[in-house]
Amino acid sequence: MLCAQLLLGCGDRAETADARGAAAPPARERSAPRALWVLAEGHQRVLDHPERVPTLIEDARLLGATDLFVQVYRGGRAWFDSRLADATPYRSVHDSSGVDTLADLLHRAHVAGLRVHAWINLLSLASNRDAPLLRSLGAGAVLVDRLGRSLLDYPALDVPAPDRRYYRMGTPGLYLDPATPGLAEHLAATCGELLLGYPELDGLHLDYVRYPDVLPFAPGSRFGVGLDFGYGEGTRQRFARETGAEAPFGSSIRNADRWDEWRRDKVTELVQTIAARARQSHPAITLSAAVWTYEDRAYLALGQDWRRWLEEGLLDVAVPMAYTRDDRLFRYQVETFANLPRGDRIWIGLGTWLFSDEPARALEQLRRVEAAGAAGAALFSYDSIVAAPALRAALIEEEERGAR
Repeated sequence: MLCAQLLLGCGDRAETADARGAAAPPARERSAPRALWVLAEGHQRVLDHPERVPTLIEDARLLGATDLFVQVYRGGRAWFDSRLADATPYRSVHDSSGVDTLADLLHRAHVAGLRVHAWINLLSLASNRDAPLLRSLGAGAVLVDRLGRSLLDYPALDVPAPDRRYYRMGTPGLYLDPATPGLAEHLAATCGELLLGYPELDGLHLDYVRYPDVLPFAPGSRFGVGLDFGYGEGTRQRFARETGAEAPFGSSIRNADRWDEWRRDKVTELVQTIAARARQSHPAITLSAAVWTYEDRAYLALGQDWRRWLEEGLLDVAVPMAYTRDDRLFRYQVETFANLPRGDRIWIGLGTWLFSDEPARALEQLRRVEAAGAAGAALFSYDSIVAAPALRAALIEEEERGAR
């Protein structure tokens, strides 16, 4: 994502773990990509345990993966050498073992014919109130709801009473306001450190590129109902400066449509900033994003206009997270995505973990994706597959059957 002229380099990296052992056979050629999401803080914690990297690579090969989405930035913490993020996870492994786990993973993955995408949680800080980004940009970078309450003041990071009787945070946590001055540049610079330190990366995989999801969903601010975010005083003042209009606030719905469009544009501008800088230094990089499956909800409630991002070439690949146990709904979604005008750049994200005790249903979803002619698939997640031996065995057997 970032300019080659970026001065914040990552410094010298430690030597990678010994990679001189026998290389695993390369992944077999398949007609469509298959990705695995690899969690930074799941139960495997591969980047915290260099000795687990060879097992990941072998498992990926057995599962028929072609791509790995490896989580390297979560909650403002970095599993790579960084001066902008909290690099404690990286440094603790580096200091104790002398190994740069991400570099070793990249090397081994490429030997095995796998592509590696750095997975980055952009606008979510999880529960990290001490992220360096907040010290740099201030508490005003955290989102404020339409009643003027900062997420920093939400009890247990969920909706306060009495509203909690009616609303819930879909994924509780601290979320950043994409309209905060300097935020896009800060996140792009953080990604720049990553790309400059690991030029072998095949892609950047963006996640949490949106406003928080609140249950139930509100279709934007124009109806004056529901709970949504982005109403910090600084943000409302910026809206007024840039548009000459007053932002809605509290019970007001004045200029609501314009306000919703403006907030949505701020998310798109973040993606634009990252894409432009990434491609300036790494023209061949693949930009992808995990996106909300329901396009209208993403557009109206989350400020995530991911179809526009595909249309304008900001993303090379979108990965809608079709996590459902509803077979009919899943079929509808798969058929829709496979036949969209830019369906050749949509990989369908599967909630494989939902079927830990029903491997046959996980296989059925994979077959449904392939039968629909979808451009690719991504399985969530490597950790959940390893934690369910029957599921892992069924997926491997299915892959072996297809390879015969």
